[in-house]
Amino acid sequence: MPQDLDVRLLDVDEQTSPADRARLLAPQLKALGDPNRLHLLLLLAEGPRTVRELTDAAGMSQTLVSHHLAPLREQGLVSITPKGRSNVYSLCCEALAGPVRALATLAALTPEGARACCR
Repeated sequence: MPQDLDVRLLDVDEQTSPADRARLLAPQLKALGDPNRLHLLLLLAEGPRTVRELTDAAGMSQTLVSHHLAPLREQGLVSITPKGRSNVYSLCCEALAGPVRALATLAALTPEGARACCR
């Protein structure tokens, strides 16, 4: 059953210019814009995992998983916790909330978008 989301929108009158907001948002969206990275994020949404567990679950090589985790780490979208000889990756929900709020705010500027995503 779809979940009804109550997204807290950004204050569009804030001091940051649209150009500055775009410059801040673009790297996060670029990191999120790859199907393999989204696949890894969806797997991490189920719970924290090691690279080995992500490799097995995603059907990707260890090199490819590590390659795709790098931009997600750089943008703060995933975090790492050392555990023995492995690293455990987890979603950083607050970091993911930024792009979601920015896109919801953009959508809310139109009547159709406001009805679709925001209360």
